[in-house]
Order: sequence, then C-alpha cells, then structure tokens
Amino acid sequence: MNIKNIPFQIIDWNFIEKINHPGEAGNATWQTLQFAGLRIRIVEYCAGYIADHWCQKGHIVHCLEGEFITEQQNGEHFILKKGMSYVVTDELSSHRSVTKSPVKLLIVDGDFLKYQP
Repeated sequence: MNIKNIPFQIIDWNFIEKINHPGEAGNATWQTLQFAGLRIRIVEYCAGYIADHWCQKGHIVHCLEGEFITEQQNGEHFILKKGMSYVVTDELSSHRSVTKSPVKLLIVDGDFLKYQP
C-alpha cells in the first residue's frame, strides 16, 4: 500500500483521543492519526515504563519531552533526550523503550519504512 495524497490540515492534538497501552511495566498513552500507509502518533510513557514486546517495525521517533532508553535485543542501548531522534527501517532492529521518568514522543511510521532487500 502506498501513502496517498494527504491534503493540508491542522492537527490539534488536544482533540485526539488518548488510548492506554499497558507495557510490561507501566503504561503508555497513544494519540494516533492513521492515513493510508502512514501513522502519526504522540506517545507518552509513564515513569518506569518497559515495553511489553521487542518491536521490529520501522519508525521515526523524536523525543519532545524527557528522555528514554531504546534497548536493542542484541544488548545495545541508546539514551535519547529531548530534541533527539532515531530512525530505522522495518526488520532492521529489535528494539523496545524503557523509561525512568515520563517522556513524550512524536512517532511516524508507515509503508515508506518497509524493508526492501
């Protein structure tokens, strides 16, 4: 599926519903906009959050507030602070998020990040 043309629009995140997603520890809230082939989210992790799975999906992740650890299943880990981002294509990483304090992220993913051998 290809990303379709998206007309200009303003997004007021104050009016996008927050959905709770429990982790292995703690909770995340997602505010999600879904377009054909494109998903945009504001995600907030509580203090002490640990994701409940190793994710292999591609993302562009930008830290808006706080800081968090991105753990790699191979043992590597990276600390991302406010103003920092990471990007990865589908299937090129097994990663999960861990927090010590609350964090707020902008996450974009979709068909444009699919693995292409």
